[in-house]
Amino acid sequence: MRIEIGCDHRGFALKEKIITILNGEGHDVVNHGCDGPESADYPDHAYAVARAVTGNPGSVGVVICANGVGVSMVANKVPGVRAALCVTPAMADQSRRHNNANVLALGADNVSDQENLGILTAWLKASFEGGRHSRRVEKITAGECRREA
Repeated sequence: MRIEIGCDHRGFALKEKIITILNGEGHDVVNHGCDGPESADYPDHAYAVARAVTGNPGSVGVVICANGVGVSMVANKVPGVRAALCVTPAMADQSRRHNNANVLALGADNVSDQENLGILTAWLKASFEGGRHSRRVEKITAGECRREA
């Protein structure tokens, strides 16, 4: 699976752990920065991930900042992105099964690295159920603003 990933400085250490794990599992991981613990603006990296997800059908994204809120807000500005900020594996699973989330937002400061890895695992294992959920996801798509930031 192709996985686009990006973070700000607060998510850098977690992003590096995730990249190592995903590469070890054989995923095609594309790193959209940041590239160190120095201060970085989360919109730059969240936009890069979101645009890469919409530009590469079948890919998914992971965005990380201190609490996950900022990166999820940014990613959801890009038409075609359904970013979900998840703090439990159950939320992550359901975001994929019911909402067809294609970007996972994580908070590096709110949840331990081990918990975040469990959230990521649950999210990657889940898949969209379709059916009655398709109608709702189609309504999300229909309501999107069609301009880029």
